[in-house]
Amino acid sequence: MRERQVVIVGFPGLQPLDAVGPFEVFAGATTALSSLGRAGGYRVTLASSSGDNVQSESGLELGTVPLPPVGERIDTLVIPGGSGTTAACGDTTLVSWIRAVAPTCRRVATVCSGAFLGAEAGLLDGRRVTTHWARAEELSAAYPSLVVDPDPIYIRDGKYWSSAGVTAGIDLALALVQEDVGVEVAQTVARWLVMFLHRPGGQSQFASPVWVPRAERSTVRAVQTLVESAPGGDHRLPALAAAAAMSVRHFTRVFTAEVGESPSRFVERVRLEAARNELETTSDTLELIATQCGFGTAETLRRVFQRRLGVTPDSYRRRFRTVTHERTSA
Repeated sequence: MRERQVVIVGFPGLQPLDAVGPFEVFAGATTALSSLGRAGGYRVTLASSSGDNVQSESGLELGTVPLPPVGERIDTLVIPGGSGTTAACGDTTLVSWIRAVAPTCRRVATVCSGAFLGAEAGLLDGRRVTTHWARAEELSAAYPSLVVDPDPIYIRDGKYWSSAGVTAGIDLALALVQEDVGVEVAQTVARWLVMFLHRPGGQSQFASPVWVPRAERSTVRAVQTLVESAPGGDHRLPALAAAAAMSVRHFTRVFTAEVGESPSRFVERVRLEAARNELETTSDTLELIATQCGFGTAETLRRVFQRRLGVTPDSYRRRFRTVTHERTSA
């Protein structure tokens, strides 16, 4: 393998891990290749319009070099995100440079809200992309020609890759390394970083609960409160409609119009969040959690977790459990 040039775009207000994470993966891959007696690797630079130090959104100063001349061979272009993305979209020098060099790059990757910069440069029109779950709606509204999927950790559409926020840039870079030099090198780097090579599930498992809007009608709001206060209760459609003093058909139509999802989807969402909390904070069995949260059986709970979050309840608990057990002495 020949040495590949990777250019990571820098700008004031970038999220430092969006840039440093992929930088470390490519640098680590070069070291791993050398340790295996294999030639090649990556030459990685962080480049900006000014070529000076840039202050990241956390205040960390990052040294950069000037943007390479248009026409210079760039293998992989990485565009990070951060709170400075909006201002960066107004940097005509940077946006014009990205627009000019991207067609000749073998691949282009955006990390987190770096998708806004990629979209501003016109690279992502009609493409399926992802970004941080908290900014997915904003990206879709600002650039309606994009097909925004808020759940995947990363997405590939042709030579264009995009990832979720912050640490997801590391997942994406590991995938790029695996594509270039194989799973052995990528797995070695992942172990050094104490990372999954392929993180299970999507962004939904990491997102804070995003509650749907409250209904305008007081009777429908009362039903929402009823479900949220007792997720394990009898929330079949006839019972909910009766609580709202409406027919089933009329209640379904009104609830969906005012809340944005059907009553059954709302109930499942509330129960899922309740189960997530139980898995994170208790050592209760799956059977008990399923009963308490209204799923009935552990198997139903597993199916909902797989469909909604892409992981099993057991895997979710191992990753997010916060309860501690103190050993008591006799």
